[in-house]
Amino acid sequence: MKKVLLVEDDPFLIDIYSTKLNESGFEVHSAKDGGEVLDTSKKLKPDVIILDIVLPQMDGWQILKQLKAEEGLKATRIIILSNLSQKEEVEKGLSLGADKYLIKSDYTPTQVIEEIGKMF
Repeated sequence: MKKVLLVEDDPFLIDIYSTKLNESGFEVHSAKDGGEVLDTSKKLKPDVIILDIVLPQMDGWQILKQLKAEEGLKATRIIILSNLSQKEEVEKGLSLGADKYLIKSDYTPTQVIEEIGKMF
C-alpha cells in the first residue's frame, strides 16, 4: 500500500482527499502546517507528498526546499496542489523539485488521484 502525506490546512479538503485516497487504496496521513511536515516525512517515509503552498508557520516553498535537501526523502514524489496558478509559481514549484504542479480549481479529487496513479 502506497503511503501519502497530505499537507493541507483546510479541514474540509483534508476530509475529502483523505476519503478519496483511502477509497483508492492509499494509506493516508496528513499534516496541517509546515512545522510538522519534515518530522512526519522522516518518520513516515511517504511515497507521495501532496503539498499545498499557502500554509501556516512555513509555506510550501520552504517545505519543498527542505524535503529535497533531506537525504532520506530525495526520492519521495511531491505533487504541489495549490490555488496559486500563475505561470511563475508553477515554474518555481517544478524548478524546486516538485514532480507535478496541480491547480486545485482545475482538478477534482478523483483527477488528483489519477495523477498520483500515473506516477507509479
